[in-house]
Amino acid sequence: MTDVTSAKSARRPHHWRRDLVELAALFTAVAVADALANMIAHGPDGAFLLVASAVALIATAMFHTWWARKHGHAPPASGAGPAPDGPAPAPAERHSSAAGERTLWRMRTTVRDEPGSLAALCGVFAAHRVDILTLQTHPLADGTVDEFLLRAPAALQAKDLTREVSAAGGSSTWIERADTHDLVDTPTRVLGLATRTALDAAELPLALRQLLGRCTIHSRPAGSDTDHVTDGTAPVEGVLEGTEMRLRDPNGGTISVERPYLPFTPTEFARARALVELDARLGPRIPRGQDVLTLPEGEEITVRRADGDDLEAALAMHARCSVRTLGLRYHGPVGDADRYLNHLLSPRFGRTLAVQTASGRLVALGHLLWDGDETEVALIVEDAWQRRGIGSELLGRLVALAVEARCGSVYAVTQASNTGMVATMRDLGLPLDYQIDEGTLVITARLESPAVGSVPSGHEQADR
Repeated sequence: MTDVTSAKSARRPHHWRRDLVELAALFTAVAVADALANMIAHGPDGAFLLVASAVALIATAMFHTWWARKHGHAPPASGAGPAPDGPAPAPAERHSSAAGERTLWRMRTTVRDEPGSLAALCGVFAAHRVDILTLQTHPLADGTVDEFLLRAPAALQAKDLTREVSAAGGSSTWIERADTHDLVDTPTRVLGLATRTALDAAELPLALRQLLGRCTIHSRPAGSDTDHVTDGTAPVEGVLEGTEMRLRDPNGGTISVERPYLPFTPTEFARARALVELDARLGPRIPRGQDVLTLPEGEEITVRRADGDDLEAALAMHARCSVRTLGLRYHGPVGDADRYLNHLLSPRFGRTLAVQTASGRLVALGHLLWDGDETEVALIVEDAWQRRGIGSELLGRLVALAVEARCGSVYAVTQASNTGMVATMRDLGLPLDYQIDEGTLVITARLESPAVGSVPSGHEQADR
């Protein structure tokens, strides 16, 4: 309480009239006291005068107290600031009102490996009221790549922030919009990705994409024409070449990861290689959860994950499908349909859902396929089980898996005459885009708004 009272007293305004009255009262009291002292010492009525002087001093003290109380709390002049006893605004309130709306950004820039380089960047951020939420450093041979998660005023444009960072010594600067998923610190995020990879082999491409940011991932079988390595596989230790890295696929072949403009750092390469090594050590694995559903007609079906072990059952389903059903699904010669199944059922290329009857017969397949940096959905339902809601059930579950994987959109390729697939996509209730080219229809469902990004100075935004 003493500190609060002192603080309030320190804020009271100063008045010269009160000082003048107090000074006059002091001189008067001294003069009266001196006169009374002389009279008491030399006059016959000393005792009476002593009592009178005491009364006079008491009256003077009372007058001084009354005056101080009356004029000690006079209001400040207009515009002088808050009332003396009013609470000062809290720092958080002042910051909130001044900051306004905020935007999350991910920024990466390369600086010289010397003292003061990071301090110069921090000075730029402070000058523009930009908060640094997280910071990662990626050492290079001739510098350091600093990766920031920033919270900046919404009015601050990406190009302006990039220009200021470049002036402070940053080079090869990359900035893009971030979201709340990026607020997780890096060790926690990497452990989460490793856990997901350990539970499901189909998670490896997604884990690599989330670990490395916006990138394109291709799985190339051993001996394919597109493989960069002579013997069809990447070296055990992998290959890092600027904006591309190649890792040996535990299932054979090569996993290629490419990213426009932004070179991979040795730190990123080591993290990606660790995830691939984890996948290799754990071997094939698919979650075995399943759901039993009842169709409107009363039949029970089971929806579950599928993999290469279902190849024989899938081939048998193909044999029971009509030529039209196979043609609508595979868009090519019907005789080639069977050879796609090994690829489709591999968890390396996506997730597959199977529908089987109570007797165990497989009657439908739904695929969510990782196509570079895009995601495709595909369905096939045996003729005898069509128009019972199985396709809608599969598509809804595949889209839910895509949302869980943070995919921005999914697309389906079919023929323009496939009204059943068009109706099933419409039933999703999502924004749809249609493209028709020589009878082939591509329907794209947007799952969320794409992030707004920018590219380094000197590059134009690539078409996506």
